[in-house]
Amino acid sequence: MFRKTSGAILCPSCGKLTNANAPVCLACGRRNPGMWGFASPLRALFRSWDFTNSITAACVALYVVSLALDPLAALRPRGAFDLFAPSGGALYTLGMTGSVAWAQGRWWTLLTAIYLHGSLLHIILNALWIRQLGPTVEELYGAARLVVIFTVSGVSGFVLSNAVGIPFTIGASGGVFGLLGALVAFGRKRGGMFGRMVLRQYGHWALMLFIAGFFMSGVNNWGHAGGFAGGFVAGLLLSLAEHRAETTTDQLLAAGAILVTVIAFGMSLWTAIF
Repeated sequence: MFRKTSGAILCPSCGKLTNANAPVCLACGRRNPGMWGFASPLRALFRSWDFTNSITAACVALYVVSLALDPLAALRPRGAFDLFAPSGGALYTLGMTGSVAWAQGRWWTLLTAIYLHGSLLHIILNALWIRQLGPTVEELYGAARLVVIFTVSGVSGFVLSNAVGIPFTIGASGGVFGLLGALVAFGRKRGGMFGRMVLRQYGHWALMLFIAGFFMSGVNNWGHAGGFAGGFVAGLLLSLAEHRAETTTDQLLAAGAILVTVIAFGMSLWTAIF
């Protein structure tokens, strides 16, 4: 119902106007550009949504839900780093990942765990970094590519930490390090004075945050390393906004990442109920 099958469309490869039923794009020569035909609604979606706010809101909402599932556990007296910490059972229900979940075949936790947090301080720090880095990545890459980078980074961080045997882990910090990795990749690709400035600033931030992780208990440094690597590779593979506007392919990848994440939470709910 959303696909435009006649008239003018934006080519999913080059983003320029062509005909929906043309055999090839009149601008870049892509075969059957109208086969996809979702360019207009996807572009409208990614122009109107603020994905930094959406990611932050999802993390906060799920943190509140995790507290509500076991409020007595969250109110137990603890140290500053564990203030208002959800119970392990609540986090497992919502999709905590780790080598244990990996061994049980709970693949969807690689996505759900990105949006779960273990304490008030944990979510505050990650939300602040997401709001600091998200708009910059969006400006340099584009909104859809931001979604892809954040999702790929979060998953790659958990893949690495699960593989080395971290039993239980959650948090958006892998995605945060992925945003830093993408900014470092931008600096390397962009070059020039501006590229060197971006590379120096965000490279230093990534290094300082990574080192700081070794001086704090309970920090998943493997997840940070995997997230940075995932974001760096994604940043190298994706086009820069100043070099090429986002195409329908970029937006389909982002929409796919959002859809798979929603399905992953559906899987967590299904397994919790049944």
